[in-house]
Amino acid sequence: MTTITETMTSDHRHCDGLFAEAETRIANGDWEQGAQGFAEFRKTTEHHFAVEEDVFFPDFEQRTGQTMGPTRMMRMEHEQMRQLFSELGLAVENRDKENYLGLSETLMMLMQQHNMKEEQVLYRMMDQVYGGEVSDLLKQAGSF
Repeated sequence: MTTITETMTSDHRHCDGLFAEAETRIANGDWEQGAQGFAEFRKTTEHHFAVEEDVFFPDFEQRTGQTMGPTRMMRMEHEQMRQLFSELGLAVENRDKENYLGLSETLMMLMQQHNMKEEQVLYRMMDQVYGGEVSDLLKQAGSF
């Protein structure tokens, strides 16, 4: 049986790979490929956030009655990351490698901490709450 933990952890790794690839290209001064890579990373990660915020979190909150718990914290962290996405986007536009690399280091630390909380706590809680309904919820969430 496929789980939310397996599916979303795999998507985290996919996003991480796109992020690392963009960072490497920008560090090497390949702004064209780096900008494309960053745009793909941002689009893919925003899709990941949307699945969580629009499908998983509301349903989980409804079923558990927990609206001030882990889902609230994850939404706040998503907003922090979105702010960094905007700042990184400006650094790409300005071809400011030093600023980009500094911001990317901050984002990487935030993503690692965030992903660990989701993978070790929240996704496992969701798998328990949904039980045999995980497949239906993943279908509702769409493709990854």
